[in-house]
Amino acid sequence: MPSSLTVLGLESSCDDTAAAVVHLPADGRASVLSSVVDGQVDLHAAFGGVVPEIAARAHAEKLDYCVEQALTQSNTTLSDIDMIAVTAGPGLIGGVVSGVMCAKGLSLASGKPLFGVNHLAGHALTPRLTDDVPYPYLMLLVSGGHCQFLMVLGPDDFKRLGGTIDDAPGEAFDKVARLIGLPQPGGPSIESCARSGDPKRYALPRPLLDRAGCDMSFSGLKTAVLRARDAVVLEKGGLTPQDQADLAASFQAAVVDVLAEKTRRAFALYPDAAPRTLCVAGGVAANQSIRTALETVAQDFTAGFVAPPLALCTDNAAMIAYAGGEQSRFRSPDDLTLSARPRWPLDISQPSMLGSGKKGAKA
Repeated sequence: MPSSLTVLGLESSCDDTAAAVVHLPADGRASVLSSVVDGQVDLHAAFGGVVPEIAARAHAEKLDYCVEQALTQSNTTLSDIDMIAVTAGPGLIGGVVSGVMCAKGLSLASGKPLFGVNHLAGHALTPRLTDDVPYPYLMLLVSGGHCQFLMVLGPDDFKRLGGTIDDAPGEAFDKVARLIGLPQPGGPSIESCARSGDPKRYALPRPLLDRAGCDMSFSGLKTAVLRARDAVVLEKGGLTPQDQADLAASFQAAVVDVLAEKTRRAFALYPDAAPRTLCVAGGVAANQSIRTALETVAQDFTAGFVAPPLALCTDNAAMIAYAGGEQSRFRSPDDLTLSARPRWPLDISQPSMLGSGKKGAKA
């Protein structure tokens, strides 16, 4: 592989079809030459969540278009590309298969090396792409399907400090939004609605704060919102807009408190290295209340704080291209036997948090 890399990345692990071209120079910060994301919100809106079969079909239809757009916007062709990086898991298996098969076809046709990338590694390495953060750094990866604290020690070296034992925050945001009658996706809806709400009206729990360590739980919090909603409906016969806003604000405040306190505990496990940096990535990191609380925690520990731009917090292919480029300097490319993986933990030395099935550990 050349010392300077131009990487085509593909991402299709959930409901965003994405392609991007990223340039990694031999020295200095990488640059995003193009980033195309084709979302599927309208396709799933009527179902209250992502339908895997619909998502997979949409990925298969849109991937080649996104690749063409990414190459055009970056003023490159396949002959200018040094390697192809693709999300090979974890994620909705139909979508991951679509991306992997597209990347294999491009690799075979162009003769360019192929690299399968862990979707979570893409998020975890995004602060390196945007801010050139030095190793090691503390990462809170908080998204629709995942939530975990990681010590990022290298391009393919991650130590998990803790994570959710049930629902991820993004999943909880979506479910709570449905409970109180807000549209999907739930994260932006709840954040917007909460601005006019009273976060102290409902005394919702802060799960696992009475337990040591960095593990988290959000399933019980979701159930507490359900019970609070049912009590209001029983009393009034329905929810007023103010009831919705107060429930949204109370729920969001509880999530913020849990993430902030668990981040403080994660800092206790941070090696005594200078400088220390707290990074946050994943779709839920777009929530401004969460960002502000985590920035305050970082300041309390005299640490830097990095939250990537909102477009690079949610699923995108630029992070996959960058992660593949970084990892390519330390490992060989994959061949055409590369498999799509619905489950793929970053830290395989840790026991599974969510249980294992025939296909391996979930997280």
